[in-house]
Order: sequence, then C-alpha cells, then structure tokens
Amino acid sequence: MITIIGSGRVGTAAAVIMGLMKLDNKILLIDIVKGLPQGEALDMNHMSSILGLDVEYVGSNEYKDIEGSDLIIVTAGLPRKPGMTREQLLEANAKIVAEIGREIKKYAPDSIVILTTNPLDAMTYVMWKATGFPRERVIGFSGVLDAGRLAFYAAKKLGISPASILPIVLGQHGESMFPVPSKSYVHGVPLSKLLTEEQLKEVVEETVKAGARITELRGFSSNWGPGAGLAIMAEAVKRDAKRALIASVVLQGEYGVRDVPVEVPIILGKSGVVKVLEVELTEEERQKFMQSVEAVRNLVASVPPSYLQ
Repeated sequence: MITIIGSGRVGTAAAVIMGLMKLDNKILLIDIVKGLPQGEALDMNHMSSILGLDVEYVGSNEYKDIEGSDLIIVTAGLPRKPGMTREQLLEANAKIVAEIGREIKKYAPDSIVILTTNPLDAMTYVMWKATGFPRERVIGFSGVLDAGRLAFYAAKKLGISPASILPIVLGQHGESMFPVPSKSYVHGVPLSKLLTEEQLKEVVEETVKAGARITELRGFSSNWGPGAGLAIMAEAVKRDAKRALIASVVLQGEYGVRDVPVEVPIILGKSGVVKVLEVELTEEERQKFMQSVEAVRNLVASVPPSYLQ
C-alpha cells in the first residue's frame, strides 16, 4: 500500500498520477482535516471506475491506518505566507514533520519515506531524526523536479526533446541550488558545449526561479511537476527499478560531507537509496556545491533541538 500524508494540491496530484501508472492497487490519503481525504478518495475512486483502473483510494484522518504501508509520501506542511520569515516556516514545518515522523516510526517502521515539505533539505533531516530510520529510507523529493526543469529550459533553447537531456542539479533545493550544465549531457555532449555562456546563464536562472515564477503567475505553488516527480520516485521503489535520479539524502562521507542532506544523484529501488553517485567536479564547481551544502547546514542548525529527537 502507498500512503500519501497531506491531501493538498501536491498530494492529490501525486495520488492521481500514481493511480494512472497503476503503482499499487491501494492508495491511502491521510490528512488532519476532517472529510478532506475521504472526499478526495471518493472522487478518485470515481475516476478509477471511469478509466477502468483496479486502484482503490481510501481517505482517513487516523495515522494508525498507515500500518502495512511500504511506501509513504509526505506532502504535509505549511506554505510560506506573506510576511512569514524562512525561520518561522522552518520551525512550523519542523514541528509538523517531526510529529509525522514519530507516527510513521510507530505504525510503519519498515517503510520507505519520501517527503516534499519545505524547506526540503532541512525537513529531510528532521524526518530522518524523527523516524530513526537508516538514511537510505528517508529521501527528500526535489531533485527530480529541479532536474526536470533544467532539462525543460535547456531543451527549449536547443529545440530538442527534454527526454534527450540527462540533467544534473546538486546541493540545496532552493535559491542556493547548483545546476551543473557541464555535467548535464545530450548523448555524451555536455550542455556547456551546446549552449552559449549567456544561454547557460539563462537556463540556470530559469531553473532556480521556476517555482517562484509559477507562484507569481497563478497565485500558488507548483503541484503537477512535483506530483509527476513523486510518481517517478514511487515507481522506482514499488517496481525496484534501481533508477538513477536526483534526490536529497543525508550524506555520510560522499563529496566529503557528513550528516547533511542535499540533492545528489542516487540509485533508487525497493530498499530505498541503493547507492549515492559522486559526480566528478572541477575545483570551481566543488566550491559552488559546498556553498550550497553550507546553506543547508545552516538551516539544519536552525531547527529547534526538540524536533530532532
């Protein structure tokens, strides 16, 4: 059974796409708002009936119902509101994630956890501490989205399919993320060889600001891109695809970094992170990567200790 905790736009988008991909015959929606997950589940069951899908959606407000889940997607959390500082968002969502992590530890101790709550990398650390799971089973979603955006913007300039590009984005999910065009390839040819310096600068800037642009245009943050990315990650776990993806995971010596979760390439399968792949970086690239790592380290240091127990 796949459980999705949080029945907002991202959680419901992920649930619909996972159902269409037939990743499991039962998808559980959990939310603290009475009636919300039940109503979403009923609507999705009507969708399944119309499309002839053998996928059952169930809605619940009780964490005990996650028992038996092998994969848990956490999309719960507060968005950043006008006037709210990053520190306020960090503390509010750390409290939510820590509480959810303890419930997961209690009712689904053998599950794989993928979360989207922002600030993503710091919340991955909070979930890792709250569950006590091995780092291989607590994975932050963001890299698939950031990499997909990099491929989209580069493909538009090249006039090719985004599927032709193997994109690499490292570091923090946020303003300090580090897209790496020199390590993003079109059949072995790096983007740095195919695009001008000005075009590369534009692609990196568009990638970093993509989420803010969506919010600016429609008044709320992205959900279809994250929903699709979560479904791709869920597929890798449920079908043991051992697929190479970008995700946030707590590093334990890779890249010379320890106990800090950042976006890196990983191999993902039914046991979670099978391997962390280390991209060879130039000295200049390594400096940019480490700046991004430090941004995450500082966020983690800002988390109240009570949420890390």
